[in-house]
Amino acid sequence: MKVAIYGQTYQNNALDYVVAFLDELQKTESEAYFEEEFYKLLFSSGKLTSHKTFNMVSGLDDSFDMFVSFGGDGTILRAITYVRELDIPVVGVNTGRLGFLSTFKKEDVRKVVQEFVSGAYTIVERSLLEVHADEAIPEFGDLNFALNEITVSRKDTTSMITVETYLNNEYLTSYWADGLIVSTPTGSTGYSLSCGGPVIAPTAKSLVLTPIAPHNLNARPLVVSDNTEVRLRVSGREEYHLLSLDSRIATLKSGKEILLKKAGFSIKMIEYTSESFFKTLRNKLLWGEDRRN
Repeated sequence: MKVAIYGQTYQNNALDYVVAFLDELQKTESEAYFEEEFYKLLFSSGKLTSHKTFNMVSGLDDSFDMFVSFGGDGTILRAITYVRELDIPVVGVNTGRLGFLSTFKKEDVRKVVQEFVSGAYTIVERSLLEVHADEAIPEFGDLNFALNEITVSRKDTTSMITVETYLNNEYLTSYWADGLIVSTPTGSTGYSLSCGGPVIAPTAKSLVLTPIAPHNLNARPLVVSDNTEVRLRVSGREEYHLLSLDSRIATLKSGKEILLKKAGFSIKMIEYTSESFFKTLRNKLLWGEDRRN
């Protein structure tokens, strides 16, 4: 079995759990490859032996059986920029607070290997969004996709912006707001949820349009089919606005159109039987608990 391991270079609190994961992995005679910057951080502790590494341009291919992310949901969002179209199944070990993507508790890190080997999991395909514009957006390059959401928002101003919105070339409305989130089902539990959007099961074939603090109070989150092409044009008092793909941000000139649509590939997430999406919902949102005492 070949396993890729990734984490944020500023996090060294994952070391003990990475060591425990490697110890369990060795029982299966597997190969472990580290993202090279994360490896440098952990290797400096003296607790790791020599391992092969990978980076954004080399070292990964479709022969890997698993990609393990140590961190939180934000770490997984960065991890998919390595995986892209390689179809490597991804799982997150949460070294911080409980997340919706990085669901495996760090104390149970050995079970990531044990339950994978025993087959106690399913593979869930997560759809992505991609952005297109008349001119290339240099901040994104070929990483023009997002697992959670694509967002347009105001920049350098406290004034609201107007987001002219078309669905499959039909005019929908103009949101007068701080911005607009176009979310995948995966991202429905992220920024969209905090702005009043609905929770959507990861396998639903949907997108969610969620306005951010809309001034037109009749504007409500809208769920559409994921084969819908969403065309946006932002205007406002300032010359520029922000465009974000998950955690990556670019500055765009107002008035230019951008097109959002479902990406041509998906990300495979490992959903363990013991750590299902609905179990995570219950734990995170305290569903089914009597909070009266």
